[in-house]
Amino acid sequence: MLSLYFVPLGIICFGGISQIWQLFALFILSGLGMAGIGMGIMHDALHGSYSKSKTLNKWMGYTMNLIGASDEVWKLQHNVLHHSFTNIEEHDDDINAPFFLRFSPHAKRNRLHPYQHYYVWLFYGLSTISWITSKDFIRLNRYRKLGLIKGKAEYKRLLLRIIFWKFIYFSYVLVLPLLLTSLAPWIVILAFLSMHFVTGLCISIVFQTAHVMPDTSYPLPDGAGKLEHERLVHQLTTTCNFAPRSKWFSWLIGGLNFQIEHHLFPHISHVHYRHLAPIVKKTTEEFGIPYYSYSTFFSAIKSHGIMLRQLGSMPCKPTT
Repeated sequence: MLSLYFVPLGIICFGGISQIWQLFALFILSGLGMAGIGMGIMHDALHGSYSKSKTLNKWMGYTMNLIGASDEVWKLQHNVLHHSFTNIEEHDDDINAPFFLRFSPHAKRNRLHPYQHYYVWLFYGLSTISWITSKDFIRLNRYRKLGLIKGKAEYKRLLLRIIFWKFIYFSYVLVLPLLLTSLAPWIVILAFLSMHFVTGLCISIVFQTAHVMPDTSYPLPDGAGKLEHERLVHQLTTTCNFAPRSKWFSWLIGGLNFQIEHHLFPHISHVHYRHLAPIVKKTTEEFGIPYYSYSTFFSAIKSHGIMLRQLGSMPCKPTT
Protein backbone atom coordinates (compact mmCIF):
# COMPACT_ATOMS: atom_id res chain seq x y z
CA MET A 1 0.00 0.00 0.00
CA LEU A 2 2.88 2.36 0.71
CA SER A 3 4.32 1.57 -2.74
CA LEU A 4 0.92 1.96 -4.38
CA TYR A 5 0.74 5.43 -2.84
CA PHE A 6 4.28 6.73 -3.33
CA VAL A 7 5.45 5.10 -6.58
CA PRO A 8 2.75 6.71 -8.80
CA LEU A 9 3.50 10.08 -7.22
CA GLY A 10 7.18 9.57 -8.01
CA ILE A 11 6.38 8.71 -11.62
CA ILE A 12 4.18 11.81 -11.89
CA CYS A 13 6.99 14.04 -10.66
CA PHE A 14 10.02 12.44 -12.30
CA GLY A 15 8.71 10.12 -15.01
CA GLY A 16 8.24 12.76 -17.68
CA ILE A 17 4.59 11.90 -18.34
CA SER A 18 2.89 13.98 -21.02
CA GLN A 19 -0.56 12.41 -21.43
CA ILE A 20 -3.58 13.48 -19.41
CA TRP A 21 -4.84 9.90 -19.06
CA GLN A 22 -1.48 8.86 -17.59
CA LEU A 23 -1.67 11.62 -14.99
CA PHE A 24 -5.20 10.66 -13.94
CA ALA A 25 -4.39 6.93 -13.87
CA LEU A 26 -1.36 7.49 -11.65
CA PHE A 27 -3.17 9.82 -9.26
CA ILE A 28 -6.09 7.36 -8.97
CA LEU A 29 -3.66 4.50 -8.27
CA SER A 30 -2.10 6.66 -5.59
CA GLY A 31 -5.59 7.29 -4.18
CA LEU A 32 -6.14 3.54 -3.83
CA GLY A 33 -2.83 3.32 -2.00
CA MET A 34 -3.85 6.21 0.22
CA ALA A 35 -7.05 4.39 1.15
CA GLY A 36 -5.03 1.24 1.81
CA ILE A 37 -2.67 3.13 4.13
CA GLY A 38 -5.64 4.60 6.00
CA MET A 39 -7.38 1.26 6.49
CA GLY A 40 -4.51 -1.22 6.68
CA ILE A 41 -1.57 0.63 8.24
CA MET A 42 -2.49 3.86 9.99
CA HIS A 43 -5.65 2.47 11.57
CA ASP A 44 -3.87 -0.41 13.30
CA ALA A 45 -0.84 1.69 14.19
CA LEU A 46 -2.85 4.40 15.96
CA HIS A 47 -4.73 1.72 17.88
CA GLY A 48 -1.37 0.34 18.99
CA SER A 49 -2.03 -2.97 17.23
CA TYR A 50 0.19 -2.79 14.14
CA SER A 51 3.12 -4.16 16.10
CA LYS A 52 4.14 -5.21 19.60
CA SER A 53 6.66 -2.37 19.41
CA LYS A 54 5.31 0.99 20.61
CA THR A 55 8.03 2.73 18.62
CA LEU A 56 7.04 1.01 15.37
CA ASN A 57 3.36 1.79 16.03
CA LYS A 58 4.30 5.43 16.53
CA TRP A 59 6.26 5.66 13.29
CA MET A 60 3.68 3.78 11.23
CA GLY A 61 1.02 6.06 12.72
CA TYR A 62 2.80 8.96 11.06
CA THR A 63 1.56 7.60 7.73
CA MET A 64 -1.70 9.36 8.63
CA ASN A 65 0.17 12.66 8.35
CA LEU A 66 1.73 11.58 5.07
CA ILE A 67 -1.74 11.24 3.54
CA GLY A 68 -2.74 14.72 4.66
CA ALA A 69 -4.49 14.31 8.02
CA SER A 70 -3.43 14.55 11.67
CA ASP A 71 -2.62 11.40 13.60
CA GLU A 72 -3.30 13.06 16.96
CA VAL A 73 -6.68 14.52 15.96
CA TRP A 74 -7.62 11.12 14.52
CA LYS A 75 -6.84 9.38 17.80
CA LEU A 76 -9.18 11.74 19.64
CA GLN A 77 -11.94 11.47 17.03
CA HIS A 78 -11.70 7.74 16.42
CA ASN A 79 -10.10 6.02 19.40
CA VAL A 80 -11.61 8.19 22.12
CA LEU A 81 -14.99 9.37 20.80
CA HIS A 82 -16.05 6.86 18.15
CA HIS A 83 -14.99 3.76 20.07
CA SER A 84 -16.27 5.05 23.42
CA PHE A 85 -19.59 6.45 22.19
CA THR A 86 -20.40 4.42 19.06
CA ASN A 87 -23.62 5.65 17.37
CA ILE A 88 -24.45 8.01 20.25
CA GLU A 89 -25.81 11.31 18.99
CA GLU A 90 -23.52 14.35 19.52
CA HIS A 91 -20.73 12.18 20.94
CA ASP A 92 -19.68 9.95 18.03
CA ASP A 93 -18.17 12.21 15.38
CA ASP A 94 -18.64 9.52 12.73
CA ILE A 95 -22.38 10.22 12.79
CA ASN A 96 -22.16 13.94 13.59
CA ALA A 97 -22.79 14.93 9.99
CA PRO A 98 -23.07 18.36 8.29
CA PHE A 99 -26.58 19.77 7.84
CA PHE A 100 -27.13 18.12 4.44
CA LEU A 101 -26.58 14.59 5.82
CA ARG A 102 -28.39 12.68 8.56
CA PHE A 103 -26.77 9.60 10.06
CA SER A 104 -28.82 9.29 13.25
CA PRO A 105 -32.58 9.12 13.95
CA HIS A 106 -31.96 11.58 16.79
CA ALA A 107 -30.49 14.24 14.50
CA LYS A 108 -32.69 17.07 13.25
CA ARG A 109 -34.26 16.43 9.86
CA ASN A 110 -34.55 18.99 7.05
CA ARG A 111 -35.88 19.10 3.50
CA LEU A 112 -32.67 17.83 1.95
CA HIS A 113 -32.47 14.58 3.89
CA PRO A 114 -35.14 12.62 1.93
CA TYR A 115 -32.74 12.77 -1.04
CA GLN A 116 -29.51 11.99 0.80
CA HIS A 117 -29.36 8.39 -0.40
CA TYR A 118 -28.86 9.82 -3.90
CA TYR A 119 -26.21 12.47 -3.23
CA VAL A 120 -24.36 11.07 -0.20
CA TRP A 121 -21.91 9.18 -2.45
CA LEU A 122 -20.66 12.45 -3.90
CA PHE A 123 -19.93 13.81 -0.45
CA TYR A 124 -18.27 10.55 0.56
CA GLY A 125 -15.88 11.13 -2.30
CA LEU A 126 -15.21 14.69 -1.14
CA SER A 127 -14.69 13.73 2.50
CA THR A 128 -10.90 13.55 2.45
CA ILE A 129 -10.70 16.94 0.70
CA SER A 130 -12.37 18.34 3.80
CA TRP A 131 -9.99 16.31 5.93
CA ILE A 132 -6.78 17.72 4.43
CA THR A 133 -8.04 21.32 4.39
CA SER A 134 -10.41 22.22 7.22
CA LYS A 135 -11.65 19.25 9.24
CA ASP A 136 -8.54 18.79 11.39
CA PHE A 137 -8.64 22.45 12.44
CA ILE A 138 -12.39 22.37 13.13
CA ARG A 139 -12.06 19.23 15.24
CA LEU A 140 -9.02 20.56 17.06
CA ASN A 141 -11.11 23.49 18.29
CA ARG A 142 -14.06 21.23 19.09
CA TYR A 143 -11.92 18.86 21.15
CA ARG A 144 -10.40 21.77 23.00
CA LYS A 145 -13.88 22.89 24.03
CA LEU A 146 -14.72 19.32 25.09
CA GLY A 147 -11.70 19.28 27.36
CA LEU A 148 -9.84 16.60 25.38
CA ILE A 149 -6.95 18.99 24.80
CA LYS A 150 -5.52 20.40 28.01
CA GLY A 151 -4.07 23.89 28.13
CA LYS A 152 -3.02 26.53 25.62
CA ALA A 153 0.46 25.08 25.22
CA GLU A 154 -0.88 21.69 24.13
CA TYR A 155 -3.36 23.32 21.77
CA LYS A 156 -0.63 25.46 20.22
CA ARG A 157 1.68 22.44 19.85
CA LEU A 158 -1.01 20.45 18.05
CA LEU A 159 -1.95 23.38 15.83
CA LEU A 160 1.65 23.97 14.72
CA ARG A 161 2.15 20.25 14.19
CA ILE A 162 -0.95 20.03 11.95
CA ILE A 163 0.22 23.02 9.90
CA PHE A 164 3.74 21.54 9.54
CA TRP A 165 2.50 18.14 8.31
CA LYS A 166 0.00 19.68 5.90
CA PHE A 167 2.78 21.84 4.46
CA ILE A 168 4.85 18.69 3.87
CA TYR A 169 1.88 16.86 2.38
CA PHE A 170 0.82 19.53 -0.11
CA SER A 171 4.46 20.12 -1.06
CA TYR A 172 5.06 16.65 -2.46
CA VAL A 173 1.52 15.64 -3.51
CA LEU A 174 0.43 18.82 -5.28
CA VAL A 175 3.16 21.48 -5.53
CA LEU A 176 5.84 19.19 -6.97
CA PRO A 177 3.51 17.76 -9.66
CA LEU A 178 2.50 21.32 -10.57
CA LEU A 179 6.15 22.33 -10.93
CA LEU A 180 7.57 19.20 -12.55
CA THR A 181 4.91 18.14 -15.06
CA SER A 182 4.34 19.78 -18.43
CA LEU A 183 0.55 19.58 -18.18
CA ALA A 184 -1.65 22.56 -17.40
CA PRO A 185 -2.04 23.37 -13.67
CA TRP A 186 -5.82 22.99 -13.77
CA ILE A 187 -5.43 19.45 -15.13
CA VAL A 188 -2.99 18.53 -12.34
CA ILE A 189 -5.35 19.95 -9.72
CA LEU A 190 -8.29 18.05 -11.22
CA ALA A 191 -6.25 14.82 -11.19
CA PHE A 192 -5.28 15.49 -7.56
CA LEU A 193 -8.97 15.90 -6.69
CA SER A 194 -9.78 12.64 -8.49
CA MET A 195 -7.22 10.88 -6.28
CA HIS A 196 -8.97 12.16 -3.18
CA PHE A 197 -12.39 11.30 -4.53
CA VAL A 198 -11.33 7.65 -4.88
CA THR A 199 -9.82 7.66 -1.38
CA GLY A 200 -12.79 9.36 0.26
CA LEU A 201 -15.32 7.09 -1.41
CA CYS A 202 -13.44 3.92 -0.41
CA ILE A 203 -12.85 4.91 3.21
CA SER A 204 -16.28 6.43 3.85
CA ILE A 205 -18.23 3.49 2.48
CA VAL A 206 -16.18 0.97 4.48
CA PHE A 207 -16.53 2.84 7.78
CA GLN A 208 -20.16 3.96 7.39
CA THR A 209 -21.50 0.55 6.36
CA ALA A 210 -20.25 -0.76 9.69
CA HIS A 211 -22.57 1.42 11.78
CA VAL A 212 -25.23 3.30 9.78
CA MET A 213 -27.34 0.26 9.00
CA PRO A 214 -30.99 -0.86 9.42
CA ASP A 215 -30.04 -3.37 12.14
CA THR A 216 -27.77 -1.24 14.29
CA SER A 217 -29.06 0.74 17.25
CA TYR A 218 -28.61 4.39 18.23
CA PRO A 219 -28.77 4.31 22.04
CA LEU A 220 -28.98 7.37 24.25
CA PRO A 221 -27.89 7.75 27.87
CA ASP A 222 -30.53 8.12 30.56
CA GLY A 223 -30.89 11.06 32.91
CA ALA A 224 -27.94 9.84 34.94
CA GLY A 225 -25.76 9.60 31.84
CA LYS A 226 -25.79 5.79 31.76
CA LEU A 227 -26.44 3.55 28.77
CA GLU A 228 -28.71 0.52 28.70
CA HIS A 229 -25.92 -1.96 27.93
CA GLU A 230 -22.37 -2.37 29.14
CA ARG A 231 -19.53 -1.67 26.69
CA LEU A 232 -19.22 -5.01 24.88
CA VAL A 233 -22.96 -5.44 24.31
CA HIS A 234 -23.18 -1.80 23.22
CA GLN A 235 -20.55 -2.44 20.54
CA LEU A 236 -22.42 -5.52 19.32
CA THR A 237 -25.71 -3.66 18.96
CA THR A 238 -24.17 -0.71 17.09
CA THR A 239 -21.78 -2.49 14.73
CA CYS A 240 -21.95 -5.00 11.88
CA ASN A 241 -19.59 -7.06 9.70
CA PHE A 242 -19.62 -7.71 5.96
CA ALA A 243 -17.97 -10.14 3.54
CA PRO A 244 -16.46 -12.26 6.35
CA ARG A 245 -15.44 -15.10 4.01
CA SER A 246 -13.43 -13.03 1.55
CA LYS A 247 -9.76 -13.18 2.55
CA TRP A 248 -8.54 -10.95 -0.28
CA PHE A 249 -11.14 -8.29 0.49
CA SER A 250 -10.24 -8.43 4.18
CA TRP A 251 -6.58 -7.90 3.28
CA LEU A 252 -7.50 -5.06 0.92
CA ILE A 253 -9.36 -3.04 3.57
CA GLY A 254 -7.23 -3.89 6.58
CA GLY A 255 -9.66 -6.32 8.19
CA LEU A 256 -12.33 -3.65 8.60
CA ASN A 257 -14.98 -6.02 7.29
CA PHE A 258 -14.71 -7.50 10.82
CA GLN A 259 -15.83 -4.32 12.52
CA ILE A 260 -17.49 -6.20 15.39
CA GLU A 261 -14.25 -7.89 16.39
CA HIS A 262 -12.39 -4.63 15.94
CA HIS A 263 -14.76 -2.76 18.26
CA LEU A 264 -14.62 -5.51 20.85
CA PHE A 265 -10.83 -5.84 20.69
CA PRO A 266 -9.37 -2.63 19.19
CA HIS A 267 -5.87 -3.39 20.49
CA ILE A 268 -5.64 -6.71 18.61
CA SER A 269 -4.16 -6.66 15.10
CA HIS A 270 -6.67 -7.00 12.27
CA VAL A 271 -4.90 -10.11 10.95
CA HIS A 272 -6.48 -12.08 13.81
CA TYR A 273 -10.10 -10.91 13.35
CA ARG A 274 -11.22 -13.69 11.01
CA HIS A 275 -10.03 -16.24 13.58
CA LEU A 276 -11.80 -14.43 16.41
CA ALA A 277 -15.07 -13.97 14.51
CA PRO A 278 -16.41 -17.57 14.86
CA ILE A 279 -15.70 -17.50 18.60
CA VAL A 280 -17.45 -14.16 19.02
CA LYS A 281 -20.44 -15.27 16.95
CA LYS A 282 -20.83 -18.51 18.90
CA THR A 283 -20.67 -16.61 22.19
CA THR A 284 -23.34 -14.12 21.09
CA GLU A 285 -25.62 -17.00 20.12
CA GLU A 286 -25.04 -18.59 23.52
CA PHE A 287 -26.07 -15.41 25.36
CA GLY A 288 -28.75 -14.22 22.94
CA ILE A 289 -26.87 -11.06 21.92
CA PRO A 290 -27.12 -9.60 18.38
CA TYR A 291 -24.36 -10.33 15.88
CA TYR A 292 -25.02 -8.48 12.62
CA SER A 293 -23.17 -9.65 9.53
CA TYR A 294 -23.74 -9.32 5.77
CA SER A 295 -22.49 -12.04 3.45
CA THR A 296 -21.12 -9.61 0.85
CA PHE A 297 -19.87 -6.03 0.75
CA PHE A 298 -22.42 -5.14 -1.91
CA SER A 299 -25.32 -6.34 0.22
CA ALA A 300 -23.98 -4.17 3.05
CA ILE A 301 -23.76 -1.13 0.76
CA LYS A 302 -27.33 -1.75 -0.39
CA SER A 303 -28.56 -1.92 3.20
CA HIS A 304 -26.59 1.23 4.01
CA GLY A 305 -28.39 3.01 1.19
CA ILE A 306 -31.74 1.76 2.51
CA MET A 307 -30.85 3.08 5.96
CA LEU A 308 -29.90 6.47 4.54
CA ARG A 309 -33.27 6.63 2.81
CA GLN A 310 -35.07 5.69 6.04
CA LEU A 311 -33.14 8.29 8.03
CA GLY A 312 -34.03 10.87 5.40
CA SER A 313 -37.76 10.31 5.89
CA MET A 314 -38.24 9.29 9.54
CA PRO A 315 -39.08 12.01 12.07
CA CYS A 316 -36.59 12.99 14.71
CA LYS A 317 -36.74 10.72 17.73
CA PRO A 318 -36.75 12.39 21.14
CA THR A 319 -33.37 12.52 22.88
CA THR A 320 -34.79 12.11 26.37
